[in-house]
Amino acid sequence: MRGPARVVRPWLPYVLVVLAAAASLAGLTVRPATGAVPARADYVLLAGAPGLRWDDLDPQRTPTLWREASQGSVGWLSVRSAHGTTCPVDGWLTLGAGNYAAWDTKRVTGSCPPIQPALTRPDDIGANITEQRSVVDANAEESPYGAVPGALAESVRCTVAVGPGAAVAAARPFGRVDRYEPTPPADLRGLLSSCVLSIVDLGTITGSGAARQAAVARADAALAAVVAARPERSLVVVAGVSDTDTTSRLHVAIVEGPGWAGGWLTSAGTGRDGYLKLVDLAPTVLSALGRPQPAKLFTGRSVSSVPGRPAELAAAVGGAHDADRRAGAQASVAGTFFTVLAVAQLLLFALVVPLLVRARRHAGPTGPAGVPRRWLAIAEPALIAAALAIPAALLADAMPWWRTTHPGLVFGLLTLVLMAVGTAAVRVAPRYPRTLWPMGAAAAIGAAVVGADLLTGSRLQLNGVAGYSTVLGTRYAGVGSVGLGVFVAGALIVAGCAAQWVRRRPWRPVVVVLVGGVAVVMVGSPYLGADPVGAVAVTAGVCVAAAISSGGWLTFPRFAWAALAGLGVTIGFAVVDLRRPALEQGSLGRFLSALADGTGGPAVQRAAAANGQTLLDSPLTLLAVVGVLMLAFCRYSPWGGLNRLFGLHPALRAAAAGTAVASLIAGALGGSALAVAGAAAAAAVPTAVLVTLRVLDHAADRTRADWETDGPGGPGLAPPDPVLRRVGAR
Repeated sequence: MRGPARVVRPWLPYVLVVLAAAASLAGLTVRPATGAVPARADYVLLAGAPGLRWDDLDPQRTPTLWREASQGSVGWLSVRSAHGTTCPVDGWLTLGAGNYAAWDTKRVTGSCPPIQPALTRPDDIGANITEQRSVVDANAEESPYGAVPGALAESVRCTVAVGPGAAVAAARPFGRVDRYEPTPPADLRGLLSSCVLSIVDLGTITGSGAARQAAVARADAALAAVVAARPERSLVVVAGVSDTDTTSRLHVAIVEGPGWAGGWLTSAGTGRDGYLKLVDLAPTVLSALGRPQPAKLFTGRSVSSVPGRPAELAAAVGGAHDADRRAGAQASVAGTFFTVLAVAQLLLFALVVPLLVRARRHAGPTGPAGVPRRWLAIAEPALIAAALAIPAALLADAMPWWRTTHPGLVFGLLTLVLMAVGTAAVRVAPRYPRTLWPMGAAAAIGAAVVGADLLTGSRLQLNGVAGYSTVLGTRYAGVGSVGLGVFVAGALIVAGCAAQWVRRRPWRPVVVVLVGGVAVVMVGSPYLGADPVGAVAVTAGVCVAAAISSGGWLTFPRFAWAALAGLGVTIGFAVVDLRRPALEQGSLGRFLSALADGTGGPAVQRAAAANGQTLLDSPLTLLAVVGVLMLAFCRYSPWGGLNRLFGLHPALRAAAAGTAVASLIAGALGGSALAVAGAAAAAAVPTAVLVTLRVLDHAADRTRADWETDGPGGPGLAPPDPVLRRVGAR
C-alpha cells in the first residue's frame, strides 16, 4: 500500500530562489585584501625610455638596468593611451596626466615621429611648452577620457625635467616646466635634489640589431648617472613609456627603493601580479611622496609590490614567463582563429540546411525517406566539434605553443586535436542517444573549462587566443568577453537541460536560479571573474530564464518579477560597492559615482566608442551574425524545427532567451559590442542545430499498429485489410 503523497509547499520554490539570489549577492560583496602600503620616499626619480622592453636588458650590456631590476620590483607595463598608437610623445603626456591622453589625433603609419615639443627658455631655470594649452583643450573637448595633461606636476610643489620627453610629462597645464635641462648637467645631484619629483628622458629605443643595442646602452649609461646622483631616501622608477611604431608591445617597469625589493609590481587597476598600466605611474609617485591625488583626474591606481617573483631576473621575465612574446603571438593568431571559425561554422550550417529540410519532409506518413544514418553520423560530430572550438582553444593555451617556430600552425593543430578529443568524449557517452545530451554535454564542457580557468587564476585567458591581451590595456585578470560568452551559454544551457529533467514544473525555476547563481558569483567575484558588469548581465539572463523555464510565454507579471529580482541583486551589489573607498571600488561603483557627481558622460562615451570599434573590427561580430541567421532559419522557416524543439523542451527555450539577454547586455555595457554574443553563439548554436535535427528526424515517430510497417515515408502505411483501414481511419 502506497503512503500518502508528499505535498510540496507552493511557496517553497520561491523561498529557495530568494535564498539563491541572496547567496549570489553575498558572494559578490567580498573583495580581496589590498596589498601593503610601501614605505614613503622623500624624492622620486622617474626615468623613462620609450620603446624599452625586457628583451633589451642584459647583465653585461646593460648592467645598471639589470641591477635595478634585480634589486627592485618589476612588472610588464601596458602603455595604452588615448591615441590609437602610443607614440613617445603620447606616452610622456599620458604619464604626466595620470590619464589616457594624446598629443594629437594624427594617424600613425610605420614608425612614430620623434619628440619635438616647441620649447622656449624665458629664463635659465625652467621652460615653457607653447603647445600645451592647445593640447589640454583638445583632450578636454575631443577625448572621452577627461584627461588633464600636467595633472601630476600640479600635484607637487616643484618638478625637474631632463630631456624633451620629460618636459612633456612635467609641464603644467599652462605649459610651464619648473626646472628644465635638455641634457644632464655637471651637478646632476644638485638638480635632482631641488624638487621632490624628477623626470628624466633616457632616450628612445628604436630599430633592431646593433643600432638598438647601442640605444639601450646609452639609456643604461644615462640611468647610471641618475642612480649615482640620487638623493637619500629616494625612489627610482624606470619605465618604457611608449611604443615606437604601430606594433603594440609590453614594456619594462622597475621600481627600486626602500620597501620595493625583489617583488612583482601590481595595481588594483590590473588585479594581476606582474602587470601595471602607464596611468598607474602618476598615482604611484604621489603615494610614494605621501601627497593626495587630484580628485577625478587620475584613472590609474597606485602600484604596490607583492612577493612571488623568481629570484633570478632572467627566469622572471624570460622563457616561459615572457609575457611580451606570448602577447605578440596571441595578437597574430586570434583574429585568424575567429575568422576561420566563423567561416567554418557558416559552411557547416549551409551543409546542414538540406538535412533539416529532408528531416522535416520525413515527418509525415507519405513523405520521402528520412535522413540517412551515415549523413547524421558525419553531421553530428562536426556540429559538436564546432561548438567545442573555443573551449579547445582555451585549453590549447595551457601549452607553450607561442614559443615554437611556427606558433599559428602549432596552435591550430593543438586546437583540432582537443576538439576531436572533446567530440569523442561526448559521442562515446552512454547517454549520447538522448535528444538533449549533445547540447548539454558540450555546454557543460565549455562552462567547465572557463570555470576551471577562473578558479585557477584565469591563466588560460591571460594573453590567450580565446582570452584577452594585456597589450590592449583593457583587462588583465578575470573573465574576458569570449570566456564570458562561452561560460554564460554553457551555464544556462546546463541549467535548462537540468530543469527539463525535473518533472515538477514549479521546481524548474529553482534549478535555473541555483545554477545561475553560481554563474553570477563566478563572473562577479573579485577573486574569480572580476566583472561586475558581466555579473549584472548574467543576473538579468538568469531571471529571464527562470521566469519562463516552466513553460508558457514571458508575460508581463513574469517579466516584472524577473526584472525586480535582477534589479534587487544589482542594487544590492551596487550599494555594497559604493560603500567601499574610491580606490577599492569596482567598475560598477566607479560608474555610479561618476553619474552621481555629474561626470558619467565620458564613461558612457567611452563605452559607446568601444562598442563601435569592436563591432566593426572583431571577427566575433561575424560569428554572432552567422549564429543569429541560422537560428532565424530554424525558427521561422517551415522546416526549421526550432519551434518544435522549444515546444517539447520549454526549459531549453528559457536557457536560449537568458543567454541572448545576458550576452547582449554584457556586450553593450562592457564596451565589447557583439563579442560576448558571438562567443555564446559559437558555443551554443551548432549543438542547437544538432538537437533541432534530431527532433525533426523523430517527428514521425509514433506508436504503430500491428499491421504498420516502415516504408519510404516512414511509419504510417495504410493497412491492407479494408476493415482495418476503416478502423485506422477512425
